Amino acid sequence: MSAPERLPVEVLSAKSQRPLTHTLSNIETTGFYSINHIQESFLQRAHQTSAKYNADVNEFNEVGLSAFYNKDSKVPFVAEANIKYLLKMVEIISVKHNHTFLVIGEIIDVYLPENILQEDGFIEIEKAGSIASLGTDAYYNCERLQRLEYARPDKISKDL
Repeated sequence: MSAPERLPVEVLSAKSQRPLTHTLSNIETTGFYSINHIQESFLQRAHQTSAKYNADVNEFNEVGLSAFYNKDSKVPFVAEANIKYLLKMVEIISVKHNHTFLVIGEIIDVYLPENILQEDGFIEIEKAGSIASLGTDAYYNCERLQRLEYARPDKISKDL
């Protein structure tokens, strides 16, 4: 299912430039990339995709994940993921301080199960089983603690 409307949402992600990864090269070549939420059921396999494979190695095959292509996309999604974002590359910035690249992309499509999308467009990631990562080696379960109104200086935000 796609999100109810397309919003001009920008996503930032950092990629190591030592060595220049084929992932970054693919983003530059196609102009698109995907971000896929990881679930506990395939955590080990998803983590293994961060290894520095040679460009001629298919990471999906190597780790036992399935590639999914939608009819309009040139880039693969992780079929096992409950939440998938398709992004159009906006800009790639070289960050000299830590030898990384900052990839800025615009979300142009979202694929997710209907039961996790609320009427206002809010995605309940805990229902999808999404997990979070910290650094390069730690993973955590997601649990919503609270959802609050947009913060304004003259008003205390209330629960949504």
